[in-house]
Amino acid sequence: MKPYYRELVDLPGVSSHEKTIRTFLKSHLEPLSEKILQDKLGSIFGVINDQVDGPTIMMAGHMDEVGAMVVQINDKGFLKLIPIGGINPPVMLSQHMDVILEDGRKVPGVIGAKPPHLLRDNTTKQVTDFDDFVLDIGADSKEHAEQLGIRIGQQVTFRNDYTVTADGKKIISKAWDNRFGCAMAIDLLESVKKEDLPCRFVAGANVQEEVGLRGATTSTSLVKPDMFIAVDCSPCSDTFETSDTGGTLGKGFMIRFYDPKAIMHQGMKKFVEEVATKNNIPFQYYKSLGSTDAAAAQLNEDGVLVCTIGMPARYIHSTTSMIHTDDYEAVKAVILAMLKELDFNKINEIKSNV
Repeated sequence: MKPYYRELVDLPGVSSHEKTIRTFLKSHLEPLSEKILQDKLGSIFGVINDQVDGPTIMMAGHMDEVGAMVVQINDKGFLKLIPIGGINPPVMLSQHMDVILEDGRKVPGVIGAKPPHLLRDNTTKQVTDFDDFVLDIGADSKEHAEQLGIRIGQQVTFRNDYTVTADGKKIISKAWDNRFGCAMAIDLLESVKKEDLPCRFVAGANVQEEVGLRGATTSTSLVKPDMFIAVDCSPCSDTFETSDTGGTLGKGFMIRFYDPKAIMHQGMKKFVEEVATKNNIPFQYYKSLGSTDAAAAQLNEDGVLVCTIGMPARYIHSTTSMIHTDDYEAVKAVILAMLKELDFNKINEIKSNV
C-alpha cells in the first residue's frame, strides 16, 4: 500500500477537528485534479473529466476518526472526556491518548484504571463508563494542566502503533475507519486513466461522518452526483463468529446490501455484483447495524443512486483495527472497473432495475 495510507492514519482528526486531514488531502488531490471542490463544513474533493458529456460519479471516504473531547479539567489536573463517535467504554481503560493542542502539539496521557489491589475489598468498582474516566496527563493541578496548554473542547485521539503482521499481509492501526477511504480517493485519482472514463469523477472525503453523516449531506448538495460510492471500513465479525453476512478478513470487498438507513438499491446491487464477477474480483455480502455516508447521500434532491464498497476491518471503533492488503486490492479494482462502465446508458439501466 502506498505511503499516504500510513501517513493518514497517523494524523489526528476526530469529528469537527479534521483540518489536518483536509490539509493533507488537498496537497495530494490538487496535483491530480482539474479543480478542487470544498463545501462550507470542510469536506473536500478533486474533480477529473470535468467537461465530459457523462454522469457525475462521486466517491467519498470520511476524514474523522472516533476519539474524545475534553469537557472538564478538575482541580487535581485530571481531564474529563466525552466520546466522539461510537466507542464501547471498556476499550478505553489504560489506553495511551494524546490531547491535540491548537498548534498541533500533543500532550500525552493515559486513561486511569484501578489496579486489583484497590478492588479487593469487594465494594470498590472498576471505572467502566465515560462519566467516570479521567485522562491523566501528569498535571499536578488545574492550573498546571492549563499551563501545559489544555483547554475545553480539544480533541483527544488514541496513540497509534502502526504494525505490519508477521505474514506481511495485514496492517494494524488506529483510524483505518476511515482514513482508508481518504487514501483510496487519492489512490483512484492516481490510478484511473481519463481516456477510459465515460463519466465525470469526483473523489475525496467528508467531515463528521461519525457523528451523524453530516458532511455527506452538504457535499452531495454541492456536487449533485448521479451516483455516490462510499468507501468505508466495515467491522468484520470473523474473530468471534462465523457468518455469511458478517465479514471475513481477506475474502474481498463487502457489498453492503443492508443497513438501517440504506437498503441497497437492487439495480446497484446487480451492477456491482456483475462488475466484480466479470473481472474476477472477490467480494462478500455484508449486513450492517450501522450506516455510512451513502445513507445521507441517497436523500439528496430527488434521490441518488448509492452504494457502500466496504473494506473489511477487525475491531473498528476501538483503539486500533486490522485490515488485509488483499481486500485493499479488491476495493480498488472494483471501483476502477465500475468507473469504466458508468455512462448515462448504464446509469439509466441501473435505475430501471429498482
